Amino acid sequence: MPDLIIHNRAYKVTGILFDKDGTLLDFIAMWGCWSESVFEAFAQQLRKRGLTFSSDIVPRLWGTIHGKDGKITDYDRNGPLAMGSMQDLYAVLSWQSYQAGLSWAESMELVQQCKQHADRELERLRPAQPLPGLLAFLASCKEHGLKLGVVTADDTESAERHLAWMGIRSYFDAVVGSDLVELGKPFPDMMQQACGKLSLSCSDTAIFGDTNGDMRMGLAAGAAVSIGIHAAANAATAAQLLPDANEWISGYSQLRIGRRSDEG
Repeated sequence: MPDLIIHNRAYKVTGILFDKDGTLLDFIAMWGCWSESVFEAFAQQLRKRGLTFSSDIVPRLWGTIHGKDGKITDYDRNGPLAMGSMQDLYAVLSWQSYQAGLSWAESMELVQQCKQHADRELERLRPAQPLPGLLAFLASCKEHGLKLGVVTADDTESAERHLAWMGIRSYFDAVVGSDLVELGKPFPDMMQQACGKLSLSCSDTAIFGDTNGDMRMGLAAGAAVSIGIHAAANAATAAQLLPDANEWISGYSQLRIGRRSDEG
C-alpha cells in the first residue's frame, strides 16, 4: 500500500476520491461562466414577462462574489453553488421567480430554459481547466496503483463530460454524482457508493475537496484522511473555511505518492 505524503506526514491509502469542481478543475472558469449565463437568461426571461429582477440580489442566491463589472470572481465555499446539488440551485432560482409573481410551475419551466441556455454556452466554450499540478499528481497515483474516483454534487453525466473535456476521464475508475444517491454531501452515501464501485474500504481511502461538505462526508464515511484544497494565504485561513479537514493544501505540488520509508 503506497503512502500519500502531505507536509511530511504519510497516510497509507489504496484509493483516492476527488470532488470535481474546485478540486479537479478551476471552479470560477467553469461555474462562474455557467452561472453568469443562467442569471443573464433569468433576468431576460423575467423582463419579457414584465417582471423585474435586481442584480443586487444575485450574490446572495448561490453564494457568488462579483467584481465591479458584475463578473463572478470567487465563491462562498459554504454556499449553494459550492455545496448544493443542481436541483438545489434550480429550487433557489425558482423561488425567486415565484416571488416575482410567476406560478411555481411557470417558475420551474423558466429555470429549465435558463439552465438549457447556460448548458449550450458551456458546451460551446468548454471552459473546464485542470488545477495546476493535477495532471502530474494523477499520473503518479496511477503509477503507484491507486484506484481513483470522483464524487461530485454535479449530475453524473455532466461530470463525465467535464472530465472528458479536460482529457482526464481515463484516470478515474468510478464517477458518482448526486443523482446516483439518495443523500448527497455532507452525508456519507456518495463516498460509500464510490468505494463500493472501486472495491475499496472507506478507511483506506483519502478524500480531496474544496468545501467543508466534502470534509464532513469523509468524516461520516470514515475516510483515511480528508484533505481540503484551498489557495489560502495560510493554514489558519484554510482551517477556518474547512474546519473538518485533517489536512490542508494550497495545490497538488504539496503532495507526493511513494514510500515514506524511502526518504532519507
